Amino acid sequence: MTDQQSLRRQMEANLPWNFSVNLVDGTFYSLGLNLVSQATIMPLLVSELTSSKIAIGLIPATYNLSYLLPQLLTASYSEGLRYKKPFVIFLGSLGERVPYLLIGLAVWGLAQRAPMAALVAFYLLWATTAASNGIVTPAWYSMIAKVIPVRRRGLWSGLGRSLGALLGIAGAVLAARILESWPFPSNYGLCFALAFVSVMVSWVGLALTREPASPIVKPRFGQRHYLRQIPALLRRDGNYVRYLVGRSVANLGAMAGGFFMVYGKENVPGALEQVGALTAILVGSQAVMNLLWGVVADRVGHKVVLCGAALSMALAVAAAWVGSSAGWLWAAFALLGLSLSADYVSRMNIILEFCAPEDQPTYIGLTNTLLAPGMLAPVIAGWLATRAGYRGMFSVAIALSLLGGALLAFWVREPRSVVELGRP
Repeated sequence: MTDQQSLRRQMEANLPWNFSVNLVDGTFYSLGLNLVSQATIMPLLVSELTSSKIAIGLIPATYNLSYLLPQLLTASYSEGLRYKKPFVIFLGSLGERVPYLLIGLAVWGLAQRAPMAALVAFYLLWATTAASNGIVTPAWYSMIAKVIPVRRRGLWSGLGRSLGALLGIAGAVLAARILESWPFPSNYGLCFALAFVSVMVSWVGLALTREPASPIVKPRFGQRHYLRQIPALLRRDGNYVRYLVGRSVANLGAMAGGFFMVYGKENVPGALEQVGALTAILVGSQAVMNLLWGVVADRVGHKVVLCGAALSMALAVAAAWVGSSAGWLWAAFALLGLSLSADYVSRMNIILEFCAPEDQPTYIGLTNTLLAPGMLAPVIAGWLATRAGYRGMFSVAIALSLLGGALLAFWVREPRSVVELGRP
């Protein structure tokens, strides 16, 4: 029996267990994120601490840049690990999950008497959790590729996110009630504390994964030698480069998503009273669409899902742009949920299909590092909103979303149909 056959056999034997425990991981991690939603709770918190619109844009920009930039630097290390899980669970607890608790404590203790200190602490800790997540991502997704076969990855991603979103609806209602019933800033502190509890439950599921040894472990080279191989990889894989271009443009189009709640607060009567309903709509649309997107991805590929993400984002921004009532805001958040769910299901899973298993950490790290500069888009959006108004910024976001979706649809070939790499 070859090493690859042994890996397939272990994968199939442990599939029910690994699917279940990693479902626990995804479900409760999603719940934790929904309790302190980037689209509703965090922008409102930052708006309590500062009046700067650029500071609102820094929420997703800080996370995305901190998450994406370190990955290429750790991909080589991940390729040299026969077992990925020990590295993932160590950094995934201390670096990735503990900061949620520390953010809650910082807001609770500093927001009233030193709001700028609370804001700085929030961004530093938010960057810490993102960077830790990014550092372990190449190893984590390589582990996932060993325990969940390609025909089930879309279902796993979608189902875990859907269950997390369903729980997140209750979490959104609870968070809204906490914001209304508790005084500032203890209300936000409690939301982050509850999020910490949830993401630690997810860590237990991660720690229970049964990981087989990697059949191929690439030798470790110095970082300089490793990075010198990257240009040759890009030259020989034109379809992958076209994907990077399309995704970069689509990511720029997503610049407006973090501004819907603040736009509603300033322009839609009664928007603040709708925060619980809007978060529930956002989470509920994800709960439905995560599962549907996962089925679509498993059947026809992840490229179609990512095109759907770009189109949904354009429609979400259009709904916010033309609307001046709560109904239009509801539509914007529902469509935003469609886009976020599609992006979550397929943005990483498609990378695993561009390359051989032993190259997956490099492709994951390279993709996320090269896409990192585009994550400054929310900061650009904050600048545009300041100079041209929200509607000016929304019009730019719509155009970029549609262009990015078109590039993915008509310029990039579905990697699953291009070449069969013998993946398990």
